[in-house]
Order: sequence, then C-alpha cells, then structure tokens
Amino acid sequence: MQAEYRQRREKFMEKLGQGTAVLRSAPHAVMHNDVEYNFRQDSDFYYLTGFNEPSAVAVLAPHHDEHRYVLFVRPKDPLKETWSGLRVGVEAAKTEYEADEVYSIDELDEKLPQYLEQSDRIYYRLGRDRAFDTTLLRHWQRCLATYPKKGVGPIALEDIGPTLHSLRQVKSEAEIGWMREAAKISVNAHNRAMAFAKPGRFEYEVQAELEHEFRLHGALGPAYPSIVASGTNACILHYVENNCQIQENDLLLIDAGCSCDYYNADITRTFPVSGRFTDEQRALYSIVLEAQLRAIAQAKPGVPYNQCHDTAVRVIVEGLMDLGLLQGDVEEIIKEEKYKPFYMHRTGHWLGLDVHDVGVYQHGEAPHLLEPGHVFTVEPGIYISPTIQVAEGQPEVDERWRGIGIRIEDDVLITSDGHDVLTDGVPKTIEELEAR
Repeated sequence: MQAEYRQRREKFMEKLGQGTAVLRSAPHAVMHNDVEYNFRQDSDFYYLTGFNEPSAVAVLAPHHDEHRYVLFVRPKDPLKETWSGLRVGVEAAKTEYEADEVYSIDELDEKLPQYLEQSDRIYYRLGRDRAFDTTLLRHWQRCLATYPKKGVGPIALEDIGPTLHSLRQVKSEAEIGWMREAAKISVNAHNRAMAFAKPGRFEYEVQAELEHEFRLHGALGPAYPSIVASGTNACILHYVENNCQIQENDLLLIDAGCSCDYYNADITRTFPVSGRFTDEQRALYSIVLEAQLRAIAQAKPGVPYNQCHDTAVRVIVEGLMDLGLLQGDVEEIIKEEKYKPFYMHRTGHWLGLDVHDVGVYQHGEAPHLLEPGHVFTVEPGIYISPTIQVAEGQPEVDERWRGIGIRIEDDVLITSDGHDVLTDGVPKTIEELEAR
C-alpha cells in the first residue's frame, strides 16, 4: 500500500507549487470520564500517509531541497505502550511510511519553521483542532513578521480542502478494491438481517445480526450508527435508538454499512417483515423503486451529478400525484418543492473514506460532471409521518398512508462506459422481498 500513498502524495504535491501543506492527525475522542472511543484517523491525513496513530503531523513541502515529506510522531515509550498499545516510533516510521524525515512530535516547534519559510503559502484546514490551529497560526505570524526583511515566506493561508478533495473524489483501483470489499460484507449483512427479522423481534436484535456479520468478516465495524427502523420509526431519517419491537405488517427500514480500511459502504433496504406488502405499502414502494432504478440508469461519465436527483424527484412527484397525495402541475410542484413533506433529502452523496465523502456537487451554477472513479449513493425515499404537514394547496393525507417510511439505497461506481452497482446483491424488487 505504500506505493499507493506515495502516488497520492506526488499528485497532491504537484498541485502545491511553492506551498507547504500541514495536516494534523485526529485527536482521541473521549466517551466518558477517562474512557476513550476507539481511535479513528482523520481521513485527509490517512489518505496521504496511511499512518494510523494520534498526536501526529504530516508536512508536505515539494519545494524543500531534502525533505519533501515529513512526519512528526509520538516517540517510543515503553511505559505508555504498556497501557495504550505499541507505537511505531520515530525510527520505524521513516522506514515503514517512506518519509524523507521523521521527528518526534515534541520537536514540532523547533523543526516546522524550516518547511514553511521558503513557501509562498500554507495549506491547512482550520477548525478541526483548536489547539493545533493556535500553533500553526503562531508559526505563520512569525513568517509574516520576517517577510519584509527576507522577501520570502508564506503570505497566505489556504484551505487544503479544494486542492486535496478533488483528488479524493476520484477513487483509484486500490480504493475501489476496499469499497468493493466493504460492499460485499455489507450485502451479506443485509441478507442475514432480512432472513432474521420477523414480528416480535426487537430492532436491536436485527442490529446485532448486522454488526456481527461486519466484524465476523474482518470489517472495522459499522461505517455509521446502524439504522433499524420499524413501522413509523422509518419516517425518522436518522433514527438510531433501535429499541422498538417489530410488529405484524410493519415495514422494516435498515440503513447500514461497514468500513474496510476506513472505506465505507452504505446500503438501505425496506421490506415487509410479515412477508407481504399491504396495498398502501406496495404502492409507495413501487414508486421509490422506480425512482431509484431510473436515477441509477442516468449514472455514466459526462452526466451532471444532479441529473440522478432530478430524475428521482420527477418519478416520485408523478407517482404521488397518481395516488392523489399531490395535486396540481408537475413542473410547479417540483419548482416550488411542494413534494418535500414526502421527500426532504437529496438522492445521494459521495462515498469513500467518509460516508458523506468530500467533493463538490456544484461549480457555481454548473453541476459537477460524473467521471470514472466517482462513487456515490442513490437513495430516494418517501416518508409519510403520522404528523405530516403538507405544502400549501396540497390535499390532506388520509390516515391509511400515514406512518409509512421507505428508502432504497445502493452504492454506484462510475466506470469508463457506464456504472457498476456495488451493492446489488441485496434483494429489492417486490417479488424478491415477498419471496424471501
């Protein structure tokens, strides 16, 4: 994998020119009192280094004569390692992570200036670590103070995101491999959960089946808090309590995926736990499935990203009009977003190291165009809350529709000639779901 990280750094440094990029590792987050969550590295930091420890800093200085890639890491400490696990240490980090130079993190204040003073700007993302923000800004201010005398130094501080995230947005073959693995495990977990779910079980029991499958096959764990929402709970988009008992004739919405080497899958399925859709559930489910299939069909190189969403919205609006849940002119309903009480979110998001991955969707008025290597979700839905408030001029919703929530989500990779649905191994047609 070091060749992969090296290639990423080289591509990134080509964009830096005379700039210096400084990246800080993620902090350890506290669960309660002195108990910490499992460490999860900052995605930008991991993307460029593969280094998976806290209290580290990476510096990329393509203009430096000797050290273009520098790491500051925790030194070896036998006593602390007894309590908290082994550290790579300074010497091993230089070999294992191919850095031109590695220092102890304790030497940061002393060593960092040499990598800043010949640059014309500093690339850094403010706001993630306030203490380190203060350190970085102090060094920059010192550079600014000496600029009038030296005539050289960083006179600008620029967000690292736009430069780095355009690279992260297009996945390499190695990244796609990890995402395929995450998708494969997540598909198996959803199929296991579908077979297990039945009236009388609790949502958390189904969650346990999912997450058991994740860990059993080597995933790091859930990519995000698993959603197992039965009945009216499915109308809550980010429902995570998972503590209700599943009832006869409920739909069960499961939104869950695992993480492999920090690369994530994200799948949603909605199905009848009793084995048959009611008439109302079937009618709404058919609309959502048609919206998803037609949105996915749009996914190919050169197509504007928002075309998938626009396609799904139109299918949903027309379907709800056919059922008498919306009325009026299709174009007006879409333009004025009168469908939003039923469908309030976008049809998808980028997927990668982050579940809602980095990357732009729009360039001013122009939408971002899909290209090979993009991975994103396609997840239309219809949610009719028991307390739904319809848009002005729209009909009140009859009680028989209330409390139904449906979402169908797959992960889609753009290929050179079209797309590949990475998660198509989970059933989603009505016939498949009723035959399970």
